[in-house]
Amino acid sequence: MVRPYVIIGTGAAGMAAAERLRLLKPDALIQMMSVDEYSHSRCMLHKFLGGERDEKGLSFVSDDFFEKNRIMWGKGQAAKGIDTKEKRVLMEDGYQPYEKLLIATGSVYGIPPIPGFRTAANVFGFRDLSDAQKMDAAIRELDAKHVFIVGSGLVGLDVAYALMERGVKVTIAEMATRVLPLQTDEVSAKAYQELFEKAGARFKLGIGASDSVVDERNRITAVKMSNGEEVPCDFVVCAAGVRPNVAFLEGSGIRTGRGIEVDGYMRTSEPDVFAAGDVTALSGIWPNAMDQGRIAAANMCGQEQKYTDTFCVKNTINFFGLTMLSVGEVEPKEEGSEIFVRECKNAYQKVIVRDGVVKGVQFEGDISHTGFWQYLIKNEIDVSEKIKDKSVFELGYGDFYGMDEMGEYTYSV
Repeated sequence: MVRPYVIIGTGAAGMAAAERLRLLKPDALIQMMSVDEYSHSRCMLHKFLGGERDEKGLSFVSDDFFEKNRIMWGKGQAAKGIDTKEKRVLMEDGYQPYEKLLIATGSVYGIPPIPGFRTAANVFGFRDLSDAQKMDAAIRELDAKHVFIVGSGLVGLDVAYALMERGVKVTIAEMATRVLPLQTDEVSAKAYQELFEKAGARFKLGIGASDSVVDERNRITAVKMSNGEEVPCDFVVCAAGVRPNVAFLEGSGIRTGRGIEVDGYMRTSEPDVFAAGDVTALSGIWPNAMDQGRIAAANMCGQEQKYTDTFCVKNTINFFGLTMLSVGEVEPKEEGSEIFVRECKNAYQKVIVRDGVVKGVQFEGDISHTGFWQYLIKNEIDVSEKIKDKSVFELGYGDFYGMDEMGEYTYSV
């Protein structure tokens, strides 16, 4: 029996791996499997929830991707376990043998241990299309007017934005004292908070939920805050905290820590089993997940390639037309840091420099021509000589790149 290359998951890492596998193994059998019945980008789930796109509109590959690449896709198939000795994926009804296996199952949301939250019927997460579909159904079936959201990070604000587009009022609770606490400082956070509040959102900052009111239908009708306030709601969304999706690996022998443990070649502790994307906890950035998938695929085919790009502190944000690039440190993590700030009516810029090296930047309002900052931070490029005679905000591509004979930009410092 010819065993296929099997990929669990059709997210960024899984799809990139499948495409690379087909390129390297033109005649191999490739089998993908996923819980959802549509391939989709998690980054666009809010567009489905907000009514802007349908399920098919969330795909980030061509309509003929599977047919063109001759890839079999088991839709609605959840992996229940991995039998590494027999080299097969265990499912609800049977099993799937593999020659080489890539686990790209992403991450799952967590529900805080608040009374009622883990047992009520109207508590949702927002990680997969199935989550968005459940929420969409709840809005229509319950005629939801008010939703309580736990967490004001990117996921929480994505949910809030989408719900408000459908006329639903939202209350957002955040343990930190500002919104987007991992991506912003007090100044940049305030700009986003004001835009959301202008659109009708309410924030409970520096306050946590402590209890809930559950009715006879096992639905939360109100959330009790730690300050004693009760916030009525039609359902709850948990958007604070995710973890790699590894529960199904128990007993497989595949080592896990924060996520699946992999070496530099994306190999797990078990022979012929690889992992890539969020499930490894290496990086939550979309391009990094795709790189991991491609590198895993190459190594599955015997072409040794090493993954080295573990830098994962980058976010681009756009709410209500206000864009922002946040890379590296939001606030200085060590003493001796220099903080440069420039503000004007429609823009906020902040650069953190330590020992001549840029450690973090925030550009809010205008992020044009800012792509080189990530390279400077990731590669710890010394900029001290460059900013002796000019402002750090005047740095540009020309200070660090030159043209080669082919007209391509090359790093020159």
